[in-house]
Amino acid sequence: MSEEKESKIQEISEKTQSFMQSTRGHMFNYTGQLKSTIKWVLFAILLGVILGFVGALFYKLTGMATTFRGLHPWMIFLLPGAGLLIAVLYYHIGDIKDPGTNLVFESVRAKEKLPPQMAPLIFVCTVITHLFGGSAGREGAALQIGGSIATTISDLLHLAQKDRDIIIMCGMSAAFSAVFGTPLAAAIFSIEVISVGIMQYSALLPCIISALVAHGIASRLLDQSLSLPAIQIPAFSLQSALWIALLAILCAVISVIFCFMMHRTTQAVNYFCKNPFLRNVIGGGLVIAVTLLYGTQDYNGLSIGLLQESFSGGVPSYAFVFKMILTIITLAFGFKGGEIVPSFVIGATFGNLFGSLSGLSPTLCAAVGLGAVFCGVTNSPITSLLICFELFGFEGMPYYLLAIAISYTLSGYYGLYKSQRFAYSKFRTDYIDRKSE
Repeated sequence: MSEEKESKIQEISEKTQSFMQSTRGHMFNYTGQLKSTIKWVLFAILLGVILGFVGALFYKLTGMATTFRGLHPWMIFLLPGAGLLIAVLYYHIGDIKDPGTNLVFESVRAKEKLPPQMAPLIFVCTVITHLFGGSAGREGAALQIGGSIATTISDLLHLAQKDRDIIIMCGMSAAFSAVFGTPLAAAIFSIEVISVGIMQYSALLPCIISALVAHGIASRLLDQSLSLPAIQIPAFSLQSALWIALLAILCAVISVIFCFMMHRTTQAVNYFCKNPFLRNVIGGGLVIAVTLLYGTQDYNGLSIGLLQESFSGGVPSYAFVFKMILTIITLAFGFKGGEIVPSFVIGATFGNLFGSLSGLSPTLCAAVGLGAVFCGVTNSPITSLLICFELFGFEGMPYYLLAIAISYTLSGYYGLYKSQRFAYSKFRTDYIDRKSE
């Protein structure tokens, strides 16, 4: 055999060996990716099942508390005592400085660890707040419940830190989906809200599965729908677009005011009244005083009735202001609950007012206001758009899209969650890594 033939045979042999090694490497990588995917699917299903039942129970109990208070309006006069009870529970079981949902955000960044007692504490104390007339939501509390339960499971399974971050986001998505009934928005929210400008797509599949499973379980145990009527949507035109743009600008302003007042009031209350027991009692008294001044309990609790009226008829022109004030007092003085549903009510009632004054469809403006204010206070434009689609359908897409983009931009770096970080500027392609104001 000639040297030339031997050389060619050797070359072919080397290429064959290289190809086989490369194939084995790719197969090994693919096998590892497949194992990781299966692992996260199983974890997501587990969390979805657990939080589907927990979320359904939480939803049911807060609803029962609201109904019971509606039948016994005198319950609100016990709110100072309820505030004292909440302070005692957090003093003896949890952390008296409880940072709430902010701690969940910090945990995902590996700075803090969520205590296992957070889930039962926020669960019980949110129900207490609703039972006695505090003005708060439940979705923010659900994020804490989901994050705490997910952390406990990750500790039991001895997961690595990076895996724990993903499982916490799964828990947040599952709890939000079970409580609010919007699995698409819930799956994206936990990925989008923590660091604005950076989305952890490695958590996408687990969050989607956990949200769908939790929603599937909760929807079979209870009715999560808000029972909102059909939205009257006019044809998209230059005139209607300009009206919606103006509404979005005003919603961005309202978002900034809400966030600014929430944080400044909380700081002032903590500075001037350092005793948490006294602070909660005073807060309960103030909620009673404001409620008596209003002459109605429509602004206490979730105010779902007020939200529904925004789409079925007229609401008082001052409704968004009253809801904002009562929510700020409730949460700043130490009562427990969420800020998300109050932001929905504020946005929808203001949108209804704007529609009545502008001549544009009040129901469309209520829907746009809901999405725009939620976007402004959470800095989550994709989630806001998905919530509008899930609640109101796709027909009003151009209006929602325009309003949410404007509100997101003009709300600046304000947000309800102080631990939320802005990775990138809203106005330039600059990496800024700054906290919410």
